[in-house]
Amino acid sequence: MKTNLDYFNELLEKLKNNFSRDEIDEIKKAYDFAYQKHQGKKRLTNEDYIMHPLNVALILSDLNVDKTTIMAALLHEVINNGDTLEEELQEKFGNEIASIVKTVSTINKLELPDDKESSAIYLRKVLVGLAEDVRVLFIKLADRLHNMRTIWAVNPEKQKRKANETVNVLIPIAHRLGIYSIKSELEDLCLRYLKPEVYDDILKQLDDSIEGLEEVLEEMQDSLSEILIEHDIKFQIKSRVKSVYSIYKKLSKGKKWSDIYDILALRLILEKESDCYLAIGLIHSKFHPLPKRFKDYIAMPKENMYQSLHTGVFGIDGHIFEIQIRTHEMDEIAEKGIASHWSYKEKGTQKIQSMMEQKLQIFRNIIETYKETPNDLEFANQVNADILGELIYVFTPKGDVVELPVGSTPIDFAYRIHSRVGDTTIGAIVNDEIVPLSYELHDNDVIKINTNKNSNPSKEWLDFVKTSGAKTKIKAYFSKQDRAEYIESGKNILERELRKQHLTFNEVFNEVKLAKILNDLKMNDIDEIYLAIGSFRYTASYIIKLTTEEKHTITDALIEKVTNKNRIVPKNNNKNDIVVGEHNDILVTLGKCCKPVKGDNIIGYITKGEGITIHRVDCPNINNKEERLIEVTWSENNENEYFTDIFIETLNDKNYVSDIINKASVKNVNVISLATNTKEDYTIYNLTLKVKNVTELNDFMNSLYSFAFVKNVGKK
Repeated sequence: MKTNLDYFNELLEKLKNNFSRDEIDEIKKAYDFAYQKHQGKKRLTNEDYIMHPLNVALILSDLNVDKTTIMAALLHEVINNGDTLEEELQEKFGNEIASIVKTVSTINKLELPDDKESSAIYLRKVLVGLAEDVRVLFIKLADRLHNMRTIWAVNPEKQKRKANETVNVLIPIAHRLGIYSIKSELEDLCLRYLKPEVYDDILKQLDDSIEGLEEVLEEMQDSLSEILIEHDIKFQIKSRVKSVYSIYKKLSKGKKWSDIYDILALRLILEKESDCYLAIGLIHSKFHPLPKRFKDYIAMPKENMYQSLHTGVFGIDGHIFEIQIRTHEMDEIAEKGIASHWSYKEKGTQKIQSMMEQKLQIFRNIIETYKETPNDLEFANQVNADILGELIYVFTPKGDVVELPVGSTPIDFAYRIHSRVGDTTIGAIVNDEIVPLSYELHDNDVIKINTNKNSNPSKEWLDFVKTSGAKTKIKAYFSKQDRAEYIESGKNILERELRKQHLTFNEVFNEVKLAKILNDLKMNDIDEIYLAIGSFRYTASYIIKLTTEEKHTITDALIEKVTNKNRIVPKNNNKNDIVVGEHNDILVTLGKCCKPVKGDNIIGYITKGEGITIHRVDCPNINNKEERLIEVTWSENNENEYFTDIFIETLNDKNYVSDIINKASVKNVNVISLATNTKEDYTIYNLTLKVKNVTELNDFMNSLYSFAFVKNVGKK
């Protein structure tokens, strides 16, 4: 039986050609640290615990990842299972590795609580939201692959739960990253534990015919080798019977075993791209190709960097063979996907670097959306579409490939090309035909975008665009435009009011008076004053009064606004959550001290320069301030979500983070942050949540008492 040292030496052997001696020494340092932290601990397989991070590092070494990823893989369990603090990792290995390990540790505490699709979407969202460094996902996938290889050691219920989680959450991510080698093995392993009878039946039928199939594969391999040798083409050849999962997919679509002909596959790996085209011609001249099975992904690569020639032929004894032809570099990219970037970090071509950047940009767009989207369900659906959903591959008129989610439109395509192209789009031609901008694109469409430098986006586009990138850029344009319009409107309103009062601008807004107003209202420049007037935050007459000797407070302005029934309300005004008097367009801010949630009993506090701050009536910060309080109520129509803080006091016998997170997931409550404060006899978990109303909050808080370890729950 191989020892820890055997596995580590195997890892070093794999790494020695890709890393310098100094880098190898750093990797040894990480291994030694992890070995000490896990010493004396065992896995359920009865192996030393260090065997798990070692195997994770070995899996990743096959992807040719960088030194940081290997070190983080060796260290990825030292926080959760090695009693190590993030600060210790920072001190010994730097902030980058410590951050990756910390994020993997957080993700590894999360579990899929049930089989509901909503739970799977939520967990995918959390993973993508946390993994700002995509290497976190590499480690998580390798971690799950090794755990699935050894999952025989846990009980059947947990086997099924982990397999289900892998199918619904992690395999789609592996697919999106293009890491076929991990995706394919995970698919087979999950089928084995989720549908053991089906898996065993397919395996038995394969075993019954495997000897004959292997003989046929060997004969076909020899025949192809003769063709290539005869024409002096250097090559490697690999042959295989298709995976159990790929056969299961065909069977699940209604095919009978006797109808599955193309379970024999060969891959030719050649030196040059030109050799690939020569080889396909030679093979087709000897073996009759199947109609419509030839695909040229070399001339028209997928945007996930995949390149290969695909064909199906009638080969030895009438068997159908699937044949792939590619170069060594193409094979590396096909197997390792986005992770292959690090193999070529020194010698990489511009094409690989460009494709890699596009792939990472999709993740950056999603993470940016995660920060900006207030609606949790909307964000979850966007993640599902942009990262985990079905994809189409379309082309520019020059033949460049663009990868988009199913349902994308010419507007999505235009913004994927460039923001300026999207902003100035006026029409689209698809496959030489004019189509509406809401047209749904399909695989292999060729799209030409017509632009006009004087044109601007339309808000109607938001009703049909699919990708988060397009939505974000359209919203950003109108946010900027609205600001400019409000400033211009405010300037005009102020000038009219000055003329009405027979005043000049220089008289009212000299240097001293302007500085005083800006200071009183906590603004930076005159444009912010125009913006406040144009958006009806303040009236022009109130701003002018502030420059006079007459005493005029912010309270007066608010009273003036509430009682002014003849004022003009802007169209399409976004209403606030709070009603003041009969008005719900007065500037209000929710108090950060007590963070009220819709349904709480609330009161308004009139501040200087910032409108009205809303507090819970029991907030200690509004005691003894009756003269500046004003009655307010919640708007009945708003459907916003609110940030609020709670604490959970638990027993101090173990870490309960994953239990709390899972409970929040079941209750559809979004945990924004979680901090732990451990005392001698108890632990306090401080959570910031995002909820719709106080009913949802109370339901979640009450549900926590179902845990025996929870002693107390309360609002902060």
